[in-house]
Amino acid sequence: MREIIDHSLRDLHFRAMDFQSRITRLPTAFDPERGDDVLVELPQLTGDIAKLAHGVAGCSPYLKSLMRKEKDWLPAAFDDPEKALSTVFHDLKEVAPDRLADELRRGKRRVALMTALADLAGVWELEQVTGALTDFADLASDLALKAAIANEIRRKKLPGQTEDDVATAGGMVSIAMGKMGAHELNYSSDIDLICLFDETRFDPADFFEVRASFIRATRKMAAVLNDLTGEGYVFRTDLRLRPDPSVTPVCLAMEAAERYYESLGRTWERAAYIKARPSAGDLEAGARFLKTLTPFVWRKHLDFTAIQDAHDMRLRIREHKGLGGDITLEGHNMKLGRGGIREIEFFTQTRQLISGGRDPYLRDNRTVPALHKLAEKGWVPGDVAQTLAGHYRAHREVEHRIQMINDAQTHDLPKSEDGMQRIACLMGRDLGEMRKDITDRLTEVHDLTEGFFAPETGKSEEKHAFDEDIIARWKTYPAMRSERAVKLFNRVKPDLLRRLGETAHPNQALVALDGFLAGLPAGVQLFSLFDANPQLIDLLVDIVGTAPALARHLSRNSSVFDAVIGGSFFTPWPSSEGLCEELSTVLSNEGDDYERKLDASRRWAKEWHFRVGVHHLRGLISAQEAGEHYADIAEACLAALWPVVVAKFSEKHGPPPGKGAAVLGMGSLGARRLNASSDLDLIVIYDADGVDASDGRRPLASRAYYARLTQAMVTAMTAQMAQGRLYEVDMRLRPSGTQGPVATSLTSFKDYQKNEAWTWEHLALTRARPVAGDHGVMTEIETFRKDLLKENRDDAKIRTDVQEMRERISAAKASSGPWDAKIGRGRLQDIELASQAATLMSGSSKRTVVEGIEAGVAIDWFDAAEGHALDATYALLWKVQVVSKLLNEQNLSESIIGVGGAAFLLRETGMETLDELEQSLTSHAERAAQIIEAALLRAPQKGI
Repeated sequence: MREIIDHSLRDLHFRAMDFQSRITRLPTAFDPERGDDVLVELPQLTGDIAKLAHGVAGCSPYLKSLMRKEKDWLPAAFDDPEKALSTVFHDLKEVAPDRLADELRRGKRRVALMTALADLAGVWELEQVTGALTDFADLASDLALKAAIANEIRRKKLPGQTEDDVATAGGMVSIAMGKMGAHELNYSSDIDLICLFDETRFDPADFFEVRASFIRATRKMAAVLNDLTGEGYVFRTDLRLRPDPSVTPVCLAMEAAERYYESLGRTWERAAYIKARPSAGDLEAGARFLKTLTPFVWRKHLDFTAIQDAHDMRLRIREHKGLGGDITLEGHNMKLGRGGIREIEFFTQTRQLISGGRDPYLRDNRTVPALHKLAEKGWVPGDVAQTLAGHYRAHREVEHRIQMINDAQTHDLPKSEDGMQRIACLMGRDLGEMRKDITDRLTEVHDLTEGFFAPETGKSEEKHAFDEDIIARWKTYPAMRSERAVKLFNRVKPDLLRRLGETAHPNQALVALDGFLAGLPAGVQLFSLFDANPQLIDLLVDIVGTAPALARHLSRNSSVFDAVIGGSFFTPWPSSEGLCEELSTVLSNEGDDYERKLDASRRWAKEWHFRVGVHHLRGLISAQEAGEHYADIAEACLAALWPVVVAKFSEKHGPPPGKGAAVLGMGSLGARRLNASSDLDLIVIYDADGVDASDGRRPLASRAYYARLTQAMVTAMTAQMAQGRLYEVDMRLRPSGTQGPVATSLTSFKDYQKNEAWTWEHLALTRARPVAGDHGVMTEIETFRKDLLKENRDDAKIRTDVQEMRERISAAKASSGPWDAKIGRGRLQDIELASQAATLMSGSSKRTVVEGIEAGVAIDWFDAAEGHALDATYALLWKVQVVSKLLNEQNLSESIIGVGGAAFLLRETGMETLDELEQSLTSHAERAAQIIEAALLRAPQKGI
């Protein structure tokens, strides 16, 4: 027999055991004579306990009847109520099957009585009350189910099962749904169960016989719990939450249920499964079943369409139940009515559906803890969560008192003044004060939740001098092809146009927004997102008014907006190691599907690129930080994908022969300074360690193995997939350039660098950095690089070669104009080349441009003023470069980049006007070119 853990009672053992010493409130008798009757029958009761019994009996005919039936048990139970109920639980586990139905009913009376008294006296908090009721429901359903299964096994009706299988109910489980699943049963609640069996425990040939047996057991279990006898009933049992209940049996095979949810499951069923919990029978099988439903309940992407589904569901319930009117207390439904319990639950569950797929921490099946977790992660304002949690607890207490009067499964407040007075007496409150409190709480719940589900509609659109032809064509776009999308867009459109109208150039922003909308393949999900998060409209307006290229990217990848509200968008930047660990986890979640892993890497990288772009656009990070962050993302992609590619390649050709290989990041990646559109310069170096060939189904010679492995890695990075391309990859910096093998052995690499490499290749080596692959090979490459760079060199040859390189670059590619930050005399590429030359001549192994300039100052190749001037010029040029790449524009005149782009550029560079910035770029670049050209004509003063 499964050990039922009584959570609510267990949590109370640290407190004083005596009931009377814990009383904090008392009801007053609505009918004092009925209260007097109980005290006559229970003369042992004294003090506040006697007052409690008098007040309760004078308000609740049902509880009065329970006290009379349990008058021999109750007085002693007050000495230690927790122990008294624990004894009830324990004794029921020992009951013979033929006595189980009666004893469960007796146990239910005692649990119901003590729970009500502890609730009304304030001895237990709400969670302890609902917890005790739920623990008893778990125990009762478990005992009834296993008794029914034991009977089937004894009658040889369950093929292949013996008495040993009774402990797991022969593979059958009841899944508790709703309040039972959440450990939140109300006082007179029915219990919602979905009954399933694990068909894998049986021979397929026996399936129909097995199913028939489990159907009989389910019906017997339900009868034991549900039937009204002379001893009462245990729980009203509802089995209708199962898939398609009108045509399916009361107990289903798990495989059939899985297929239903995968193909036909609806949003309300997803919401219902948030609270689902295996409660009786084979709990392990139940847990496995719920795990298989994880993709159905918890979507990978933020699921804002759930909001509209939930809103529609609420409206249908109101219409069906006739509960859509204003709040009038008499007859008001505390569960389904306006401002009631269900609105708080829907509010919580919908937020969980939106975000729980990405954050398992939010998958809590309890309402109040889930609210607090949502607030903790930023999905609900903290004060709103606190307010709704308080109102939820208060609503539940009112609901319990309504049900305690006659043990009726009702949520309606009384319609008469006397009925309301009875509730007030049971709560020990003044009627007027109670009425005001309930009204205020219902009103505030409605105001808070209705604003979330159905923001104000019908607001008049503010009129601006917009191009109406542009607005008119929106209805023809793919994003507007469904009625639902149009309805959602019309809700956000007034706010969107108002905010566009507040920009410096509204029509310019409108044109950019038009491009964004035109590129959207679908609209429901995104418009739902804007409807639920109006602050994102500000972000969209900022983007379309400033960075059209980013807006175009968004229109094709609107899911990256998920990242903005996913809880971690504004947290501190993780290290490249942290990013690699996160991406590795993302890839592992895709199982063995190689293409899905590659697509997942692209989706992941786009979200992080989007974060960097938005942070830079909004001034949260500097251009330098943006460059480092882009490099961290690239490095994480390489480091996380390399083992995935190796594992896939190894399936056919065996593991890498020898020690393995390493990926060397060159150029800007090596120096950790990329922009939004950078490609990656890479070299792959391997160490076969004397091993001639791989050992696999189709072995390859070591050289061919690593060459093809490198090609596979390049394909993994560059292939155009559903989520696009990850990066462009350039491998021309490898030894011998395009003429050499795509992968180079470590021995050959060392020999080439020592004996054959040109000056430009040693200059490139100053920025090389191992970023992925075998750690041992990576370490050996870095050690070799440092040692090689320390060697004495012919400084005159370096300066001559650098001068020739500058001339070749100038002849091959001319600057595109004054806004070209990269190409031209004194521009980024020129300063980087000078910095590398200084690094090489100084024997330093540092990689960044600034460190190279510092090395040049240290060997007196530049003086301090020149070094400072080069640093300042490089910093200014880099700011312009990284902004231009984010805007995706080379010409940074205001007519091209717009007012928003110009404001972004000026804020980043600290200039007042674009003319001032253009002049500054020209003068800084000219000064840098003069410094570099003068330095190339003089020798450094090393060792002097």
